[in-house]
Amino acid sequence: MPFTPSEKDRPGLKKIIDGMIDAGFTGVAVRVQDNRGPWVGSAGLRELGSTATPSTDGYIRIGSNTKTFAATAALRLVADGTIDLDASASEYLPRLGLDHAITVRMLLQHTSGIFNFTGEYYEDGTFAPGIAATTAGREWVDNRFRTYQPEELVRLALAKPARFEPGTDWSYSNTNYVLVRLLIESVTGSSFLNEMERLVLGPLGLRDTSLPETETCLVEPHAHGYYRYEDATGEEVTVDVTRQNPSWISTGGDMISTTHDLHTFISALTGGKLLSAPLLAEMFRPHPKAGYGLGVFVQDIGPDGGKVITHNGGMAGHAALMYSTPDGATTLTAALNYVDDASMSMAQAFQQATQALVQEVFGDSEATVATTSPSQAGR
Repeated sequence: MPFTPSEKDRPGLKKIIDGMIDAGFTGVAVRVQDNRGPWVGSAGLRELGSTATPSTDGYIRIGSNTKTFAATAALRLVADGTIDLDASASEYLPRLGLDHAITVRMLLQHTSGIFNFTGEYYEDGTFAPGIAATTAGREWVDNRFRTYQPEELVRLALAKPARFEPGTDWSYSNTNYVLVRLLIESVTGSSFLNEMERLVLGPLGLRDTSLPETETCLVEPHAHGYYRYEDATGEEVTVDVTRQNPSWISTGGDMISTTHDLHTFISALTGGKLLSAPLLAEMFRPHPKAGYGLGVFVQDIGPDGGKVITHNGGMAGHAALMYSTPDGATTLTAALNYVDDASMSMAQAFQQATQALVQEVFGDSEATVATTSPSQAGR
């Protein structure tokens, strides 16, 4: 399998990346920054039917990593007094009819109980579908260019029964972060795109990170993402879904970035360049059920008390990883492309790969790292 390493040899990382291709990923690009310096490498294919490996800094749909960017923007508005974390979200969004008990903090931490517009998986194994764009099979393929308005997604979710009373439990819901987007627009009187540029992207010089809104294309270089389904005759069909209208997921996971920009962002965030120490402490205080803070997972990496700050995300054949030590000194970012399907057949391989990468980079053979699936931000 072709492999493109950086000048500094890291055989452990190379072995893991090759193993990810053997496990079924189409391509992978990894970037590490630690006390041994920077390292980048890629393996697999940029596109099915080609021989080119993925660029080590190609553009990728980053899925739910978008939530960390959105949470950071919201917390910068908390810092300047524009938003109160413990105020009722309905005070900022009165027209939506939100339960008054839902606070801004609950939106950021997924404790609001609001239905997930991309569908809810319940403990008993049942699934309540969401919008048409997140339905499996050919319907997903046929609906991937439709435009959804953020408020449309929210109103669909609010029309469904709440999962639990606000603040009484934890459940991952993309709806929470579309509400964060609308809240930021409401309090600033500006578009979310403009505020993200002003609050996060601009200060860090993240020129290769964008909010595509309804734009369907990725600029070059980029790897290709795929979706597989069975047609009416039972035959498997694999479709290149790199081009899609990401408004169906909105701030639940629509952003585009590179492994370099993700490294710059997460190291700056954890290193205190965007938020004060008290606000970082709020962000990194995990919910006991899932280890989720405000827009990030806070995860143990062994019995010695070591932790990583992380978010992963997937979106129809693309996925991104983002990990950092709490001081920003060591980071791991990665871009993956693969063939997605309704059964989320790559979910176990995704979890095993991220576990192996984190153990290799953050140095604890007994690391226990929980990960979201590559379809967490999607169907």
